[in-house]
Order: sequence, then structure tokens, then C-alpha cells
Amino acid sequence: MARRLRGPTPGFTILELLFALAIAGMLTTIAVPQGLCALDDFRTRAAARYLAQRLVDARLGAIKRSLAQGLRFEAATPDYRITTVADGNANGLRTADIQRGIDRTLTQPETIGTHFQHVVFGLLEDVPDADGQQASGTDGVRVGVSKLLTMNPDGTSSSGTLYLRGRDRAQYAVRVLGVTGRVRVLKFDHVRRRWIDQ
Repeated sequence: MARRLRGPTPGFTILELLFALAIAGMLTTIAVPQGLCALDDFRTRAAARYLAQRLVDARLGAIKRSLAQGLRFEAATPDYRITTVADGNANGLRTADIQRGIDRTLTQPETIGTHFQHVVFGLLEDVPDADGQQASGTDGVRVGVSKLLTMNPDGTSSSGTLYLRGRDRAQYAVRVLGVTGRVRVLKFDHVRRRWIDQ
């Protein structure tokens, strides 16, 4: 038995295929930069929350052990190295005691970029500090000269702000209020030009 052909088989013409590819290309050029910006913001926010949690853990450790505990920030290339340290002689955290091994380190030094790619400590040049004042430099670790953020056994702490920025324009801050030891995460809103709680 012979089969009859019914005409041309259904399909796409080359013109229809090129038109579909052009639309897909346009959508990709719009979506990819937005996706990269969102990924940068996600990484930077995650890094800020990670630091905040490490500070909360240090506070709980200080209360539990009745000895000061905290984070030490050492300037290194390309970024600060973070180490959790604990008081070894009940006189608070001191750089000299850390160097002599009296105040012991609880974790190995690491950079924030170890866990969160393209995130570093720093403050973008056109961003005011978390108090709304003109920033005095772009250094992201503002916790005093010793670069130690100490949590005390009575629940108080030293005060300071840690600024984190992503590869694009993501800007976050982790603030520690000394009297209460409270840790807050803030995000800089570039549109409204102000810091907002996260």
C-alpha cells in the first residue's frame, strides 16, 4: 500500500528560528547582569550574617566560661584574617597576651573570602559610615587600635563596626553595641542613601 504525502511537514523556518534566538539573546543580556548583582548582594549579606553569628557565639562562650572571648582582626594581604580568641589569665583580651600564647586562639586564621567569594572588608568611597557621617577612609574594620572585638562575661562588649563589600555595589555592616553586646546587621540602600536593619 502506498502512502500519500500531505504537503510540507510542520516545523520552523530559518527566519522564525533566528527571531526566537534574538529574543532569547535579548532576555539573557537583561537577566545576567541582574542575576550577578543579586548573587553579589546574597554573598555579602551571607558574609555579614556569618560574622554576626561568630560574634554571638563568642558572647555566649564568654558568658558560659566566665572569661572574655572575641574576634581578632589581623591586617594581611589581600584582606584581614579573622581568629577567635579566648582570655587565658582573666585580665581580658590583649594583643601581647595573644602573641605570648597566654590568650589562646580557638580557630585558625581565615579571611572572609575563604567562605564568601569576592567579599572583603571595606567601605565604598561614596558611602557614609553607619552613623550617617562622612566616612574617614575605606578601612572596613573599625574596632579600635588593637583590632580586637571583645565579648565580656557580663554580656557587655567592646564597640565597633565591621564593613563588608561585594564585588559590585553591595555594602553591609555588622555593628556591636558595647553596653548591651547586641549585634546588628545593616545594609546600605544606595537609592535612599541610608543604612537599614536586616
